[in-house]
Amino acid sequence: MTLPAILITGGATRIGAQIATAFADRGWHVVIHYRSSADAAKELAARLASARTVQCDLADDGARSAMMRALADELTDWRCLINSASVFRYDDADRLDPAIYREAMDVNALAPMMVAQDYFAGATSTGVRCVVQVTDMKLVNPNPDFASYTMSKHALSATIPVLAMARSAAGQQSDPASDHGDRVYGIAPGAILPSHDQDPEETEISHRLNLLRRKTGPDEIADAALFLSSGALKSGSTLFIDSGQHLLSQDRDVIWLAREMAGSAA
Repeated sequence: MTLPAILITGGATRIGAQIATAFADRGWHVVIHYRSSADAAKELAARLASARTVQCDLADDGARSAMMRALADELTDWRCLINSASVFRYDDADRLDPAIYREAMDVNALAPMMVAQDYFAGATSTGVRCVVQVTDMKLVNPNPDFASYTMSKHALSATIPVLAMARSAAGQQSDPASDHGDRVYGIAPGAILPSHDQDPEETEISHRLNLLRRKTGPDEIADAALFLSSGALKSGSTLFIDSGQHLLSQDRDVIWLAREMAGSAA
């Protein structure tokens, strides 16, 4: 029996690896994309029941397109694509770095859009075809830190409704009676894993700077991705998995808010 297949960009480490593990545990064949984390990707694939790795620099237009064509030829029941790959480099709204901005827009926004287009153009599936774009709660609760990253995630978020509308129109033209169709979703995480230059104390504080004062686990992101892969939610929707962080107004990234709190408590 052919297993349903999923491609996870940036699937070798961090949240991507958690998502890969969750899908493999549910009986999916997982394609783990990586750019430079070859060892981590291979080690993860070896632990999963059905998985393989694929290397690609998503900022390379030719390599990215070739990867997607090859996977479309290989995977006979390619049901889901999750764009988790991302760059997270520091600049701020007063000192925007053009090089950081261009890289962020290429990797975090342009590449996921093009990968999604290639997926819908070539993937075959026995059921719903689903794309999930991993954005950020900064869509609703922004601050001046990591300005290029934030701008790129806003651009990525814009791909969700426009792709959903395009795929809905295409589905109506090809088979108005079909229940399968295509879905495009977003997952907007809050503070989930240690990032940038955080130490353990700062991480513990920063991950509770949300409405519920609780730590949001990477397993919650994976659970959300599994739910969305079923196609049971209206296409174009985004789930915020952040314990309510997006409902707050924070004037700096939680990395610095936590650092200030840790310093004042010392």
